[in-house]
Amino acid sequence: MKRIDKGSLIVSCQALKDEPLHSSKVMAKMALAAKMGGASGIRANSPRDIKEIKKEIDLPLIGLWKQEVAGYEVYITPRYADVKAVLKAGADYVAIDSTSRKRPEKLADLYNRIRNEFPDRGIVADIASVEDVKRILPLKPDFISTTMSGYTEATKDKPKPDLELVRELSQLTETPIIAEGNYQNGIQAKKAIDYGAYAVVIGTAITRPQIITEQIMTEMKEG
Repeated sequence: MKRIDKGSLIVSCQALKDEPLHSSKVMAKMALAAKMGGASGIRANSPRDIKEIKKEIDLPLIGLWKQEVAGYEVYITPRYADVKAVLKAGADYVAIDSTSRKRPEKLADLYNRIRNEFPDRGIVADIASVEDVKRILPLKPDFISTTMSGYTEATKDKPKPDLELVRELSQLTETPIIAEGNYQNGIQAKKAIDYGAYAVVIGTAITRPQIITEQIMTEMKEG
């Protein structure tokens, strides 16, 4: 397991099936570009993308697998089969939706099996609220990430990015906090670090050109 550096930028290299850059080889090149730009870590979706990225770079990699399971709300690495595939692909850490929403397998069971079967890997708990964190602290994740703030029913009206959540969590626990979710630039990232974040993840603002272009077009029209 590669160590994530304090104060570092992690770039999320993901493209969904309906996006132009949906390709494991493209995501690997995106990760390489992020490394060349100074990123200290990568977050990636699916075993296939993880394998390709690991061929290109040796940065710490947080892996996940977005999988929709009928009847359940969670989709970030929701089952142990998904966890296992991500870790066998070479991820140093596995990100798991650790919110209080309905899930197909018990969260404690997932964490315990990872600790037993992959003791050399880390767990990133993707949460949405302070209440989520209080509930999962006994499971002892290696990192807590604010990924889901704004993406659950209970947090849909929270600020984006949710800097105050970073501040609250840094005061609540000594578990390192990763600021993630709607971070757009270095100014916001620096503020998150100042608020107590250990590291910051930026994805869309770097790696999804169709959304970046759309935002620029909106700003041009409004301007």
